[in-house]
Amino acid sequence: MTALSINLNKIALIRNSRDTEYPSVVLHAARCIAAGAHGITVHPRPDQRHIRADDCYELANMLDVELNIEGNPFAAAAKSDRRGVSDYPGFIEIVRLTKPAQCTLVPDTNSQLTSDHGFDLQQDGDRLAPIIAELKSLGVRVSLFMDPDPAQIRLAKAVGADRIELYTGPYADHFGSQRQDEVLDPFVKASETAAEIGLGLNAGHDLNLHNLFLFKNSVHKLLEVSIGHAFTVDAIELGLDNCIKSYLSCLR
Repeated sequence: MTALSINLNKIALIRNSRDTEYPSVVLHAARCIAAGAHGITVHPRPDQRHIRADDCYELANMLDVELNIEGNPFAAAAKSDRRGVSDYPGFIEIVRLTKPAQCTLVPDTNSQLTSDHGFDLQQDGDRLAPIIAELKSLGVRVSLFMDPDPAQIRLAKAVGADRIELYTGPYADHFGSQRQDEVLDPFVKASETAAEIGLGLNAGHDLNLHNLFLFKNSVHKLLEVSIGHAFTVDAIELGLDNCIKSYLSCLR
């Protein structure tokens, strides 16, 4: 079965809208796990607008399922501008301190609203290779956020990645349209390339209860999906436990 990892960034975003610790990221992680989620994903950014470095440390100490920490490997340390919030130590330093089961490296900039493209490894491969090697030496599985481009996926294997996470935004944008099959096809071919060269396959971004089933049953050997934005919205409508069950049903 494809693993379901719940991204808790939006829970943290709600918390950060007030000067409070409610809702608790850690308690929501525990509820998701109790409801059947296989893992937890967080994406700490330098401005700490949602998940903060301290959240990562607390989750690493309490989880008995896989923790996936994703972010820009080149994001440097930054001072916090929020009262009572500790400084951001740099993305790789967070990973060094937490040693999550998986680290997903993402080429987003500080100004981006959300991740919206994969790595260009012809440009960034040489810079990424030593970072990947260090993370693997810490026992961390490394995944690279990628577009469905077979040539780039082959480069991901060459720089030492264990997995790739396909950026599924374009698929989600065209799901249900006349272009659905046309846009889905590159993802199928990308999954075939990953399987051929021995890269594990994850996927994420704008996957939801409507489009997940088709994607999961079209691509090859999908190991994990991470879902956060849609999960948060669906949990409001369905309740958290029923929401998790609905996503698990799509993945069976």
